[in-house]
Amino acid sequence: MLSKEDQRRFEQITRQLRESDPAFFARLDHRARGRRGRYLMLLTIVLWAALPAMTVLAGRLAGAICAVVLVANAVLMWRFRRRWL
Repeated sequence: MLSKEDQRRFEQITRQLRESDPAFFARLDHRARGRRGRYLMLLTIVLWAALPAMTVLAGRLAGAICAVVLVANAVLMWRFRRRWL
């Protein structure tokens, strides 16, 4: 954790860099967004793979709820795919 003074300085430096070199910040933002999207996709795949085991171990209702949540997640990822890639 940064102290309030350090956090204020960091935000000031960040703001100055963003204003002086917007292309640099755009590249950094794009890389972070892509990394976040890959992690989300990996998590989704792992959860889909775990769905049969969850259904067997926790019951049909838990499996059905998990499946509905994963379908909603897949729809949202497809809808906003430009943000994740």
